[in-house]
Amino acid sequence: MIKYAILGFGVVGGGLAEVMADQREKLAAAAGEEMELGYILVRHDYPDSPWRDKLVRDFAVIEHDPDVAVVAEVIGGVGPAYEYSRRAILAGKSVVSSNKQLVAEHGAELAALAREHGVSYLFEGSVGGGIPLLRPLCRCLAANRIDEVYGILNGTTNYILTAMDQRGRAYADALRTAQELGYAEADPTADVEGIDACRKTAILADLSFGRNLSPEDIPSRGITAVAPADLELARAMGYTVKLLGRAARTEEGVCAFVEPHLVPESHILASVNGVMNACAIRGSAVGEVVLCGPGAGAHPTASAVAADIADAVRHRADPQVPDLGTPGDKPLPADELCSRWYVRAKCGPEAVSAAFPGAEPVYGSTGECGFLTAMLDRRQLEKKLAAVDGRAAYRVLA
Repeated sequence: MIKYAILGFGVVGGGLAEVMADQREKLAAAAGEEMELGYILVRHDYPDSPWRDKLVRDFAVIEHDPDVAVVAEVIGGVGPAYEYSRRAILAGKSVVSSNKQLVAEHGAELAALAREHGVSYLFEGSVGGGIPLLRPLCRCLAANRIDEVYGILNGTTNYILTAMDQRGRAYADALRTAQELGYAEADPTADVEGIDACRKTAILADLSFGRNLSPEDIPSRGITAVAPADLELARAMGYTVKLLGRAARTEEGVCAFVEPHLVPESHILASVNGVMNACAIRGSAVGEVVLCGPGAGAHPTASAVAADIADAVRHRADPQVPDLGTPGDKPLPADELCSRWYVRAKCGPEAVSAAFPGAEPVYGSTGECGFLTAMLDRRQLEKKLAAVDGRAAYRVLA
């Protein structure tokens, strides 16, 4: 009988305890032996919890119990989560995590420490919630050179954009509803400014290209400036607006960024709506693979963490530590990456033709127009925007 501990008893922690109990037999078969919940680290009392006899407030109790083989960190943030993860590894315990900030900022360090101490460090739940994503990327596609990975990596922003597009909601109204439904935090900054998607993009880039990128070096633009007019004009041209995290291999190095994009209605990502996530992976042998599913929530994320716990138990003699690359690399400047652009402007067709030859403007209900440019980098684009009174500019997904 192997013991495991859960650090944190919030949405994911509570969901993890439920999933581990509900699927006890199946997870035991996957792990190769029975697993028992030893402790749940909490900050508050939960007198009505069915696991109240497992609750502890002192991490040292878990740290010094030799029967605890795996620690599931689902606290979030960096402070205590980093400290406890490090101490658990030093104590010879495998660590699994759904904490995208911790993995993006300190994952390479913790992975190296795990290798040194002969334990596993796994984090399937940190990107894509319940979507099986990181294992397929690292294992099932191991015969491929990954050229690009991109996708809808944040359910809150996808919900807001879907509500604006399909139901004509204003941004503030859609955000308020997302908060009421529990999809967005009281402070939604990490979601709507692209910070959450940036952390996930960093992890995907690390695993895909062996370059450990800091989230601080990945430029991110969120959805706060996306206007109803952009969605109307995009739809008229056969596109929809999605916030995408992207990381691509180029001849000069790796480029990574998070920005709103116009996605063709024919592309599978255009039909991924609400709080769903989706990630496309372009490999040298397989072509393009798209993985889609619930990107957050108690049980979807707990599903991924539970599988990591079973994997860590099964591989105690052969620890599993994905390669997050070597720290220190910086991505290429995203502004130098050429692409087609969508522009929303306040001008007549003559001005559009003069500044952007070949562009065909479409006019919406506000009197503004939208059009697509030829291939340009951001600096080239910005030199031309003043001539058309440009109001917005977003990349077009090729």
